[in-house]
Amino acid sequence: MSRERIERDSMGELRVPADALYGAQTQRAVDNFPISGLRMPRAFIRALGLIKAAAAEVNAGFGYLKKTHALAIRRAALRVAAGEFDAHFPIDVFQTGSGTSTNMNANEVIAHLAARAGTKVHPNDHVNMGQSSNDVIPTAIHVSATLTACERLLPALKHLQLAIEKRARELGRVAKTGRTHLMDAMPVTFGQELSGWAAQIRSCRARIEDALVRMRRLPQGGTAVGTGINADPRFGPAVARALSRATGVRFVSADNYFEGMAAQDAAVELSGQLKTLACALMKIANDLRWMNSGPLAGLGEIELPALQPGSSIMPGKVNPVIPEAVTMVCAQVIGNDATVTVAGQSGNFQLNVMLPVIAYNLLQSIEILANASRVLADRAIAGFRVNRERVDAALALNPILVTALNPVIGYEKGAATAKRAYKEKRPILDVALETTGLSRKELQKLLDPAALTRGGIHGGGSGGG
Repeated sequence: MSRERIERDSMGELRVPADALYGAQTQRAVDNFPISGLRMPRAFIRALGLIKAAAAEVNAGFGYLKKTHALAIRRAALRVAAGEFDAHFPIDVFQTGSGTSTNMNANEVIAHLAARAGTKVHPNDHVNMGQSSNDVIPTAIHVSATLTACERLLPALKHLQLAIEKRARELGRVAKTGRTHLMDAMPVTFGQELSGWAAQIRSCRARIEDALVRMRRLPQGGTAVGTGINADPRFGPAVARALSRATGVRFVSADNYFEGMAAQDAAVELSGQLKTLACALMKIANDLRWMNSGPLAGLGEIELPALQPGSSIMPGKVNPVIPEAVTMVCAQVIGNDATVTVAGQSGNFQLNVMLPVIAYNLLQSIEILANASRVLADRAIAGFRVNRERVDAALALNPILVTALNPVIGYEKGAATAKRAYKEKRPILDVALETTGLSRKELQKLLDPAALTRGGIHGGGSGGG
Protein backbone atom coordinates (compact mmCIF):
# COMPACT_ATOMS: atom_id res chain seq x y z
CA MET A 1 0.00 0.00 0.00
CA SER A 2 1.15 3.53 -0.76
CA ARG A 3 2.38 5.56 2.19
CA GLU A 4 0.99 8.71 0.60
CA ARG A 5 -2.25 9.94 -0.89
CA ILE A 6 -3.17 12.86 -3.13
CA GLU A 7 -5.01 15.85 -1.61
CA ARG A 8 -6.21 18.97 -3.38
CA ASP A 9 -6.70 22.61 -2.45
CA SER A 10 -7.09 25.86 -4.37
CA MET A 11 -3.42 25.74 -5.43
CA GLY A 12 -3.59 22.22 -6.83
CA GLU A 13 -2.61 18.69 -5.86
CA LEU A 14 -0.19 17.65 -3.14
CA ARG A 15 0.99 14.39 -1.62
CA VAL A 16 0.32 13.90 2.09
CA PRO A 17 1.01 10.93 4.38
CA ALA A 18 -1.60 8.23 3.83
CA ASP A 19 -2.58 8.09 7.49
CA ALA A 20 -2.70 11.87 8.02
CA LEU A 21 -6.03 13.37 9.07
CA TYR A 22 -5.07 16.72 7.56
CA GLY A 23 -5.06 17.81 3.94
CA ALA A 24 -3.13 19.84 1.40
CA GLN A 25 -3.03 23.20 3.18
CA THR A 26 -1.55 21.66 6.30
CA GLN A 27 1.01 19.76 4.26
CA ARG A 28 2.05 22.94 2.45
CA ALA A 29 2.72 24.57 5.82
CA VAL A 30 4.71 21.54 7.01
CA ASP A 31 6.83 21.81 3.87
CA ASN A 32 7.20 25.59 4.07
CA PHE A 33 8.15 25.96 7.75
CA PRO A 34 10.78 23.37 8.76
CA ILE A 35 12.11 25.81 11.36
CA SER A 36 12.05 24.80 15.02
CA GLY A 37 10.24 21.53 15.52
CA LEU A 38 8.07 23.35 18.07
CA ARG A 39 4.34 22.79 17.68
CA MET A 40 1.37 24.75 18.91
CA PRO A 41 0.64 23.88 22.56
CA ARG A 42 -1.98 21.38 23.68
CA ALA A 43 -3.99 24.15 25.33
CA PHE A 44 -4.16 26.02 22.05
CA ILE A 45 -5.36 22.99 20.07
CA ARG A 46 -7.96 22.42 22.78
CA ALA A 47 -9.19 25.99 22.34
CA LEU A 48 -9.38 25.58 18.55
CA GLY A 49 -11.51 22.48 18.94
CA LEU A 50 -13.83 24.24 21.38
CA ILE A 51 -14.20 27.23 19.05
CA LYS A 52 -15.02 25.03 16.04
CA ALA A 53 -17.58 23.09 18.07
CA ALA A 54 -19.18 26.31 19.29
CA ALA A 55 -19.24 27.79 15.77
CA ALA A 56 -20.99 24.71 14.37
CA GLU A 57 -23.56 24.82 17.16
CA VAL A 58 -24.26 28.52 16.56
CA ASN A 59 -24.41 28.26 12.78
CA ALA A 60 -26.88 25.38 13.03
CA GLY A 61 -28.97 27.36 15.50
CA PHE A 62 -29.12 30.27 13.08
CA GLY A 63 -30.13 27.94 10.24
CA TYR A 64 -26.97 28.39 8.17
CA LEU A 65 -25.60 24.89 8.67
CA LYS A 66 -27.45 21.61 8.32
CA LYS A 67 -27.94 19.92 11.66
CA THR A 68 -26.32 16.74 10.40
CA HIS A 69 -23.24 18.71 9.31
CA ALA A 70 -23.17 20.63 12.57
CA LEU A 71 -23.43 17.46 14.65
CA ALA A 72 -20.62 15.80 12.73
CA ILE A 73 -18.39 18.88 13.04
CA ARG A 74 -19.17 19.29 16.71
CA ARG A 75 -18.40 15.66 17.54
CA ALA A 76 -15.10 15.78 15.67
CA ALA A 77 -14.14 19.17 17.08
CA LEU A 78 -14.72 18.05 20.66
CA ARG A 79 -12.47 15.05 20.06
CA VAL A 80 -9.82 17.45 18.81
CA ALA A 81 -10.35 19.57 21.92
CA ALA A 82 -9.94 16.47 24.10
CA GLY A 83 -6.50 15.82 22.63
CA GLU A 84 -7.16 12.64 20.66
CA PHE A 85 -5.49 13.93 17.51
CA ASP A 86 -2.65 16.20 18.60
CA ALA A 87 -0.24 14.17 16.47
CA HIS A 88 -2.10 15.47 13.42
CA PHE A 89 -1.22 19.10 14.22
CA PRO A 90 2.38 19.09 12.93
CA ILE A 91 2.83 22.73 11.86
CA ASP A 92 5.75 24.68 13.29
CA VAL A 93 5.10 27.60 15.64
CA PHE A 94 7.11 29.81 13.29
CA GLN A 95 4.64 29.94 10.41
CA THR A 96 2.39 32.48 8.77
CA GLY A 97 1.84 35.27 11.28
CA SER A 98 -1.94 35.02 11.25
CA GLY A 99 -1.86 31.34 12.19
CA THR A 100 -3.89 30.58 9.05
CA SER A 101 -2.02 27.31 8.61
CA THR A 102 -3.02 26.09 12.06
CA ASN A 103 -6.62 27.20 11.59
CA MET A 104 -6.79 25.26 8.32
CA ASN A 105 -5.07 22.32 10.01
CA ALA A 106 -7.98 22.21 12.46
CA ASN A 107 -10.54 22.63 9.69
CA GLU A 108 -9.01 19.78 7.66
CA VAL A 109 -8.69 17.38 10.60
CA ILE A 110 -12.27 18.02 11.69
CA ALA A 111 -13.60 17.61 8.14
CA HIS A 112 -11.64 14.38 7.72
CA LEU A 113 -12.97 12.99 10.99
CA ALA A 114 -16.54 13.92 10.06
CA ALA A 115 -16.16 12.18 6.69
CA ARG A 116 -14.70 9.11 8.37
CA ALA A 117 -17.81 9.04 10.59
CA GLY A 118 -20.08 9.21 7.53
CA THR A 119 -20.80 12.93 7.01
CA LYS A 120 -18.91 14.76 4.29
CA VAL A 121 -18.23 18.39 5.17
CA HIS A 122 -15.94 20.98 3.58
CA PRO A 123 -13.11 22.41 5.73
CA ASN A 124 -13.73 25.99 4.52
CA ASP A 125 -17.42 26.10 3.67
CA HIS A 126 -18.68 24.20 6.70
CA VAL A 127 -16.05 23.86 9.47
CA ASN A 128 -14.85 27.45 8.94
CA MET A 129 -18.32 28.90 8.33
CA GLY A 130 -18.65 32.48 9.61
CA GLN A 131 -15.00 32.53 10.58
CA SER A 132 -11.58 33.68 9.44
CA SER A 133 -8.16 32.70 10.70
CA ASN A 134 -7.88 36.38 11.60
CA ASP A 135 -10.53 36.13 14.31
CA VAL A 136 -10.24 32.42 15.17
CA ILE A 137 -6.55 32.52 16.13
CA PRO A 138 -6.77 35.63 18.37
CA THR A 139 -9.85 34.10 19.97
CA ALA A 140 -7.97 30.84 20.53
CA ILE A 141 -5.17 32.79 22.24
CA HIS A 142 -7.68 34.39 24.60
CA VAL A 143 -9.58 31.17 25.29
CA SER A 144 -6.51 28.97 25.79
CA ALA A 145 -4.71 31.45 28.04
CA THR A 146 -7.82 32.14 30.11
CA LEU A 147 -8.65 28.47 30.59
CA THR A 148 -5.07 27.51 31.47
CA ALA A 149 -4.77 30.38 33.91
CA CYS A 150 -8.12 29.63 35.57
CA GLU A 151 -7.70 25.86 35.68
CA ARG A 152 -3.99 25.59 36.46
CA LEU A 153 -2.14 28.77 37.38
CA LEU A 154 -4.56 30.47 39.76
CA PRO A 155 -5.20 27.27 41.76
CA ALA A 156 -1.44 26.65 41.92
CA LEU A 157 -0.82 30.15 43.23
CA LYS A 158 -3.53 29.74 45.85
CA HIS A 159 -1.89 26.47 46.89
CA LEU A 160 1.49 28.20 47.18
CA GLN A 161 0.05 31.11 49.13
CA LEU A 162 -1.66 28.76 51.60
CA ALA A 163 1.55 26.74 52.03
CA ILE A 164 3.51 29.91 52.83
CA GLU A 165 0.85 31.17 55.22
CA LYS A 166 0.83 27.84 57.05
CA ARG A 167 4.60 27.98 57.62
CA ALA A 168 4.31 31.64 58.61
CA ARG A 169 1.87 30.70 61.36
CA GLU A 170 4.08 27.85 62.53
CA LEU A 171 7.15 30.11 62.71
CA GLY A 172 5.39 33.25 63.87
CA ARG A 173 7.32 33.49 67.16
CA VAL A 174 10.76 32.51 65.86
CA ALA A 175 12.92 35.64 65.69
CA LYS A 176 15.89 35.92 63.33
CA THR A 177 18.31 38.53 62.08
CA GLY A 178 16.73 40.73 59.45
CA ARG A 179 18.86 41.80 56.51
CA THR A 180 18.98 44.81 54.23
CA HIS A 181 21.64 45.09 51.52
CA LEU A 182 22.47 41.47 52.54
CA MET A 183 23.82 42.97 55.79
CA ASP A 184 22.59 42.43 59.34
CA ALA A 185 19.61 44.57 60.30
CA MET A 186 16.95 44.67 62.99
CA PRO A 187 15.27 41.35 63.86
CA VAL A 188 12.14 39.98 62.26
CA THR A 189 10.30 36.73 62.78
CA PHE A 190 10.25 34.00 60.20
CA GLY A 191 6.50 34.51 60.21
CA GLN A 192 6.88 38.15 59.25
CA GLU A 193 9.38 37.32 56.53
CA LEU A 194 7.12 34.66 55.06
CA SER A 195 4.09 36.93 55.33
CA GLY A 196 5.81 39.17 52.80
CA TRP A 197 6.15 36.24 50.42
CA ALA A 198 2.48 35.32 50.87
CA ALA A 199 1.44 38.92 50.21
CA GLN A 200 3.49 38.94 47.00
CA ILE A 201 1.68 35.85 45.74
CA ARG A 202 -1.69 37.21 46.80
CA SER A 203 -1.02 40.44 44.88
CA CYS A 204 0.11 38.47 41.83
CA ARG A 205 -3.12 36.48 41.89
CA ALA A 206 -5.12 39.71 41.96
CA ARG A 207 -3.12 41.17 39.07
CA ILE A 208 -3.60 38.07 36.92
CA GLU A 209 -7.32 37.90 37.69
CA ASP A 210 -7.65 41.55 36.66
CA ALA A 211 -5.77 40.95 33.39
CA LEU A 212 -8.07 38.01 32.63
CA VAL A 213 -11.01 40.41 32.55
CA ARG A 214 -9.63 41.65 29.21
CA MET A 215 -8.65 38.16 28.04
CA ARG A 216 -12.25 36.98 28.37
CA ARG A 217 -13.30 39.41 25.62
CA LEU A 218 -13.26 37.48 22.34
CA PRO A 219 -12.86 38.96 18.84
CA GLN A 220 -14.69 36.02 17.24
CA GLY A 221 -17.15 37.47 14.74
CA GLY A 222 -14.77 40.02 13.21
CA THR A 223 -13.83 37.56 10.42
CA ALA A 224 -11.34 38.94 7.90
CA VAL A 225 -10.68 42.55 8.96
CA GLY A 226 -13.02 43.23 11.88
CA THR A 227 -16.14 44.16 9.89
CA GLY A 228 -17.70 40.70 10.30
CA ILE A 229 -18.03 39.97 6.59
CA ASN A 230 -19.74 36.57 5.95
CA ALA A 231 -20.76 36.24 9.60
CA ASP A 232 -24.16 36.87 11.17
CA PRO A 233 -23.92 39.91 13.48
CA ARG A 234 -25.19 37.65 16.27
CA PHE A 235 -22.41 35.10 15.65
CA GLY A 236 -19.67 36.49 17.93
CA PRO A 237 -21.81 36.93 21.05
CA ALA A 238 -23.43 33.52 20.47
CA VAL A 239 -20.04 31.80 20.16
CA ALA A 240 -18.90 33.47 23.40
CA ARG A 241 -21.99 32.16 25.18
CA ALA A 242 -21.47 28.66 23.76
CA LEU A 243 -17.85 28.65 24.91
CA SER A 244 -18.95 29.78 28.36
CA ARG A 245 -21.38 26.88 28.59
CA ALA A 246 -18.78 24.40 27.37
CA THR A 247 -15.99 25.50 29.72
CA GLY A 248 -17.67 26.93 32.80
CA VAL A 249 -15.57 30.08 32.33
CA ARG A 250 -17.42 33.24 31.34
CA PHE A 251 -16.43 34.65 27.97
CA VAL A 252 -17.96 37.70 26.31
CA SER A 253 -17.87 39.12 22.81
CA ALA A 254 -15.41 41.98 22.40
CA ASP A 255 -16.89 45.45 22.14
CA ASN A 256 -14.53 46.21 19.27
CA TYR A 257 -13.34 43.46 16.93
CA PHE A 258 -10.78 45.75 15.31
CA GLU A 259 -8.87 46.03 18.57
CA GLY A 260 -9.03 42.31 19.24
CA MET A 261 -7.64 41.38 15.82
CA ALA A 262 -5.26 44.22 14.99
CA ALA A 263 -3.68 44.29 18.45
CA GLN A 264 -2.79 41.81 21.15
CA ASP A 265 -2.76 44.27 24.05
CA ALA A 266 -4.66 41.95 26.39
CA ALA A 267 -2.13 39.17 25.82
CA VAL A 268 0.75 41.61 26.37
CA GLU A 269 -0.88 42.77 29.61
CA LEU A 270 -1.32 39.21 30.87
CA SER A 271 2.26 38.37 29.91
CA GLY A 272 3.40 41.40 31.89
CA GLN A 273 1.58 40.16 34.96
CA LEU A 274 3.17 36.74 34.49
CA LYS A 275 6.53 38.52 34.43
CA THR A 276 5.61 40.22 37.71
CA LEU A 277 4.83 36.81 39.17
CA ALA A 278 8.18 35.55 37.90
CA CYS A 279 9.91 38.41 39.72
CA ALA A 280 8.05 37.52 42.93
CA LEU A 281 8.94 33.84 42.66
CA MET A 282 12.55 34.73 41.88
CA LYS A 283 12.72 36.76 45.09
CA ILE A 284 11.21 33.98 47.19
CA ALA A 285 13.39 31.29 45.65
CA ASN A 286 16.55 33.33 46.13
CA ASP A 287 15.65 34.08 49.77
CA LEU A 288 15.33 30.34 50.32
CA ARG A 289 18.71 29.74 48.67
CA TRP A 290 20.40 32.35 50.85
CA MET A 291 18.76 31.10 54.05
CA ASN A 292 19.75 27.54 53.17
CA SER A 293 23.33 28.45 52.16
CA GLY A 294 26.17 26.60 53.86
CA PRO A 295 25.52 24.54 55.80
CA LEU A 296 28.77 25.58 57.53
CA ALA A 297 30.16 28.56 55.64
CA GLY A 298 26.84 30.18 54.67
CA LEU A 299 23.88 31.54 56.61
CA GLY A 300 22.58 28.09 57.47
CA GLU A 301 19.32 29.45 58.87
CA ILE A 302 17.22 26.70 57.36
CA GLU A 303 17.64 23.27 55.86
CA LEU A 304 15.64 22.58 52.72
CA PRO A 305 14.51 18.99 52.14
CA ALA A 306 17.34 16.85 50.78
CA LEU A 307 15.95 15.60 47.47
CA GLN A 308 18.94 14.32 45.48
CA PRO A 309 22.76 14.17 45.49
CA GLY A 310 24.17 17.58 44.66
CA SER A 311 27.45 16.74 43.02
CA SER A 312 28.98 14.12 40.77
CA ILE A 313 32.36 14.61 42.43
CA MET A 314 31.75 15.93 45.98
CA PRO A 315 30.17 13.20 48.14
CA GLY A 316 27.53 14.34 50.61
CA LYS A 317 26.80 17.64 48.89
CA VAL A 318 23.12 18.58 48.72
CA ASN A 319 21.92 21.58 46.72
CA PRO A 320 18.75 23.73 46.79
CA VAL A 321 17.49 22.17 43.56
CA ILE A 322 13.86 23.27 43.78
CA PRO A 323 14.60 27.00 44.22
CA GLU A 324 17.16 26.73 41.43
CA ALA A 325 14.60 25.18 39.09
CA VAL A 326 12.12 27.91 40.00
CA THR A 327 14.62 30.68 39.23
CA MET A 328 15.21 29.15 35.79
CA VAL A 329 11.45 29.12 35.18
CA CYS A 330 11.37 32.78 36.15
CA ALA A 331 14.18 33.60 33.73
CA GLN A 332 12.31 31.81 30.93
CA VAL A 333 9.08 33.66 31.68
CA ILE A 334 10.85 37.02 31.68
CA GLY A 335 12.34 36.14 28.29
CA ASN A 336 8.95 34.97 27.02
CA ASP A 337 7.49 38.32 28.03
CA ALA A 338 10.09 40.12 25.94
CA THR A 339 9.03 38.00 22.95
CA VAL A 340 5.34 38.64 23.57
CA THR A 341 6.04 42.36 23.92
CA VAL A 342 7.83 42.56 20.59
CA ALA A 343 5.17 40.38 18.96
CA GLY A 344 2.44 42.55 20.43
CA GLN A 345 3.88 45.54 18.62
CA SER A 346 3.52 43.74 15.30
CA GLY A 347 -0.01 44.71 14.48
CA ASN A 348 -0.19 46.29 11.04
CA PHE A 349 -3.47 47.95 10.18
CA GLN A 350 -6.17 45.27 10.73
CA LEU A 351 -4.10 42.28 11.91
CA ASN A 352 -1.32 41.31 14.24
CA VAL A 353 1.06 39.06 12.32
CA MET A 354 2.91 37.31 15.16
CA LEU A 355 -0.03 35.46 16.65
CA PRO A 356 1.45 31.92 16.84
CA VAL A 357 4.54 33.02 18.76
CA ILE A 358 2.39 35.03 21.16
CA ALA A 359 0.28 31.94 21.80
CA TYR A 360 3.29 29.69 22.30
CA ASN A 361 5.17 31.93 24.72
CA LEU A 362 2.13 33.05 26.69
CA LEU A 363 0.91 29.50 27.22
CA GLN A 364 4.37 28.21 28.09
CA SER A 365 4.73 30.91 30.74
CA ILE A 366 1.36 30.05 32.30
CA GLU A 367 2.11 26.33 32.29
CA ILE A 368 5.61 26.44 33.78
CA LEU A 369 4.66 29.04 36.39
CA ALA A 370 1.80 26.82 37.53
CA ASN A 371 4.04 23.77 37.78
CA ALA A 372 6.87 25.66 39.48
CA SER A 373 4.52 27.18 42.05
CA ARG A 374 3.25 23.77 43.14
CA VAL A 375 6.75 22.29 43.26
CA LEU A 376 8.02 25.23 45.31
CA ALA A 377 5.13 24.86 47.76
CA ASP A 378 5.32 21.09 48.19
CA ARG A 379 9.05 20.36 47.94
CA ALA A 380 10.62 23.43 49.49
CA ILE A 381 8.27 25.64 51.53
CA ALA A 382 6.36 22.85 53.23
CA GLY A 383 9.40 20.90 54.38
CA PHE A 384 12.20 23.27 55.33
CA ARG A 385 13.52 23.10 58.90
CA VAL A 386 14.74 26.10 60.89
CA ASN A 387 18.20 25.77 62.44
CA ARG A 388 17.24 27.41 65.76
CA GLU A 389 20.71 27.16 67.30
CA ARG A 390 22.33 28.94 64.36
CA VAL A 391 19.59 31.56 64.16
CA ASP A 392 19.66 32.32 67.89
CA ALA A 393 23.44 32.56 68.01
CA ALA A 394 23.56 35.05 65.14
CA LEU A 395 20.78 37.08 66.69
CA ALA A 396 22.52 37.30 70.07
CA LEU A 397 25.69 38.66 68.45
CA ASN A 398 23.88 41.14 66.19
CA PRO A 399 25.16 44.64 67.12
CA ILE A 400 22.39 46.24 65.08
CA LEU A 401 20.04 45.52 67.99
CA VAL A 402 21.54 48.66 69.53
CA THR A 403 19.14 50.57 67.26
CA ALA A 404 16.50 49.96 69.91
CA LEU A 405 18.58 52.02 72.36
CA ASN A 406 18.59 55.14 70.16
CA PRO A 407 15.72 56.82 72.08
CA VAL A 408 17.62 56.27 75.33
CA ILE A 409 21.32 56.77 74.56
CA GLY A 410 21.26 58.53 71.18
CA TYR A 411 22.59 57.56 67.78
CA GLU A 412 26.25 58.47 68.40
CA LYS A 413 26.67 56.39 71.53
CA GLY A 414 24.73 53.59 69.86
CA ALA A 415 27.10 53.63 66.88
CA ALA A 416 30.14 53.51 69.14
CA THR A 417 28.64 50.59 71.06
CA ALA A 418 27.87 48.68 67.87
CA LYS A 419 31.35 49.25 66.44
CA ARG A 420 32.94 47.98 69.65
CA ALA A 421 30.72 44.90 69.63
CA TYR A 422 31.69 44.18 66.01
CA LYS A 423 35.38 44.66 66.74
CA GLU A 424 35.42 42.53 69.87
CA LYS A 425 32.91 39.97 68.52
CA ARG A 426 30.96 40.13 71.76
CA PRO A 427 27.19 40.12 72.33
CA ILE A 428 25.74 43.60 72.09
CA LEU A 429 24.18 43.31 75.54
CA ASP A 430 27.56 42.72 77.22
CA VAL A 431 29.15 45.69 75.46
CA ALA A 432 26.16 47.93 76.17
CA LEU A 433 26.53 47.18 79.87
CA GLU A 434 29.92 48.88 79.71
CA THR A 435 29.03 51.81 77.48
CA THR A 436 25.50 52.90 78.33
CA GLY A 437 25.20 52.92 82.11
CA LEU A 438 21.99 50.89 81.84
CA SER A 439 21.42 47.84 84.02
CA ARG A 440 21.35 44.30 82.65
CA LYS A 441 17.64 44.09 83.42
CA GLU A 442 16.96 47.29 81.46
CA LEU A 443 19.09 46.13 78.54
CA GLN A 444 17.50 42.69 78.43
CA LYS A 445 14.12 44.36 78.14
CA LEU A 446 15.23 46.89 75.55
CA LEU A 447 17.20 44.41 73.44
CA ASP A 448 14.74 41.50 73.54
CA PRO A 449 14.68 40.34 69.89
CA ALA A 450 11.13 39.04 70.07
CA ALA A 451 9.88 42.38 71.40
CA LEU A 452 11.84 44.26 68.75
CA THR A 453 10.05 42.37 65.96
CA ARG A 454 6.86 44.12 67.06
CA GLY A 455 8.29 47.56 66.28
CA GLY A 456 7.46 50.68 68.23
CA ILE A 457 9.60 52.62 70.72
CA HIS A 458 11.09 50.41 73.42
CA GLY A 459 13.10 52.97 75.36
CA GLY A 460 12.16 56.00 77.42
CA GLY A 461 13.40 59.57 77.68
CA SER A 462 15.05 61.43 74.86
CA GLY A 463 18.14 61.10 72.77
CA GLY A 464 19.23 60.89 69.15
CA GLY A 465 17.08 59.46 66.38
